Amino acid sequence: MSRPRIVIVGAGFAGYRAARTLAREARGRADITLLNPTDHFLYVPLLSQVAAGILEPRRVTVPLSGSLRQVRLVLGEAGRIDLDARTVHCTNPEGDTGTLGYDRLVLAAGSVNKLLPIPGVAEHAHGFRSLPEALYLRDHLTRQVELAASGADATERAARSTFVVVGAGYTGTEVAAQGKLFTDALVRAHPSRTGMRPRWLLLDVASRVLPELDGRLSRTADRVLRERGVEVRMRTSVKEATRDGVLLTDGEFVDTRTLVWCVGVRPDPLAESLGLPLERGRLLVEPTLQVPGRPEVFACGDAAAVPDLERPGEYTPMTAQHAWRQGKVAGQNVAASLGAGGGAAGLRPYRHKDLGFVVDLGGVQAAANPLGVHLSGPAAALVTRGYHLAAMPGNRVRVAADWLLDAVLPRQDVQLGLVRSWSVPLDTASPELARVPDGRERETAAPGPGAATGADVNAGDAGNVAHDRNTDGMNTDDKNTDGKDAHGKDDRNEANDVNDVNQTNGGSGEQHPSPEDVSQSITAPTPEVGRHGGGEDGAREGQSSPEDGSRSITAPTPEVGQHSSGPAAGREDETADGSGKARGEGDR
Repeated sequence: MSRPRIVIVGAGFAGYRAARTLAREARGRADITLLNPTDHFLYVPLLSQVAAGILEPRRVTVPLSGSLRQVRLVLGEAGRIDLDARTVHCTNPEGDTGTLGYDRLVLAAGSVNKLLPIPGVAEHAHGFRSLPEALYLRDHLTRQVELAASGADATERAARSTFVVVGAGYTGTEVAAQGKLFTDALVRAHPSRTGMRPRWLLLDVASRVLPELDGRLSRTADRVLRERGVEVRMRTSVKEATRDGVLLTDGEFVDTRTLVWCVGVRPDPLAESLGLPLERGRLLVEPTLQVPGRPEVFACGDAAAVPDLERPGEYTPMTAQHAWRQGKVAGQNVAASLGAGGGAAGLRPYRHKDLGFVVDLGGVQAAANPLGVHLSGPAAALVTRGYHLAAMPGNRVRVAADWLLDAVLPRQDVQLGLVRSWSVPLDTASPELARVPDGRERETAAPGPGAATGADVNAGDAGNVAHDRNTDGMNTDDKNTDGKDAHGKDDRNEANDVNDVNQTNGGSGEQHPSPEDVSQSITAPTPEVGRHGGGEDGAREGQSSPEDGSRSITAPTPEVGQHSSGPAAGREDETADGSGKARGEGDR
């Protein structure tokens, strides 16, 4: 008799925990397959430290194959699920399609970036919920400081050293706090930058920072940000984003090349494609995490609307804390439904108890309330870092070593140029994957308000992130993954996902290419000078900045890339993250 087949879609907080729990509970009596676009679990709560140059990127990733040895990893994305045939149709990173049959399905697809109907945001903002976005932001901040220092025009220098973050939930608060320290350090590192004053603005339509948390945590975070020099503007958001800056809802126009969108997330459109009952884009499930009428299908994390048994009539918010715990319950219940643990009668409902929140504000500053005890300053920072080390499923020694090195050595202020602006569009269905010039993404529902068109997304700059972090025990920063999880309040969105249609070359007319928006060129003599594609494949060399481009194999300076300009080629230095609140209310 063949062993039962279990397919888990997504390896964020919920999917990873479900796979780990199932591997232990099943004890080799089932075939467990994990379908995920990447080969690692991403610990989202520490992404802001990657962007600030504190942690190296691989420190926040845990290899799936190495940590889930009894689980078969299939790289790819789920495109369609046939519930009647019990098959998952998927596409691997190279575009090949296939199917996975199952006897039990765990849907933990997570969430994607939330867009609001604000003109220009999709084209000029970037999110912050994935590793490519964190790497992009780190390069972008470094680049803007370097270009500002070498610029001759005072207005341009001021614009490049101005950074706007929208959304004062966990993600936005941490990005602003860590980003201000990072850019200040970049300025102090060079005598030629004396007199530069990086300006950071944190916007939110809420009445206070971290509106979803206890008021004392909010006041601590607000005080630290203001003392550090961050302009905290509540009840204010972005009315329009342009290549030269953002127009605020209070009427002020802020010249900037950086707009970071930490407004929140919405459920992955895969959940909506199933045609099952939804609650604001999330699959309605029973307390046991089973889909009504489909006992073989379980859903958890951001993809599921799980009844909150502690608050009757409500659903658990889209946070990493809930995703991590739900993943464990899902794994136990799937095993029980197969007979390991008492059969269907052994299924247990999901219940939770919040043990506190921690918010890392950079340096020796943090806000935390473990077990209801309010802490701030160095004590809170110690608790916060201790919590992250305990919560991470791997890399603890490496993370601790990076923290130690950061305390005694200056950070390296260099651009790696690994992720270009157009590689991390805001309205992508797969923020965990950096887009490539001829890459393909899973088709999604029709564009909703604030969504960019295919040309906007694929020809030039677009933006992307937010996240909700956390895990068992205590809530941490608002980072989301489950496939992507998040922390704090529910950042779901009614807007439909965007059709990510990729087209790179094409187009006519010359645009000002983004220093990083580019297609690859093999024959360009000087890849450090951006190249535009005009018409079908005509090309001319344009005067672009050193950040423009894709790589050219035969160029004398291959370390700097080129770009292709199409109808929507944008400037990299203009992208940033948009406006709005995190997770529906302020959480990312």
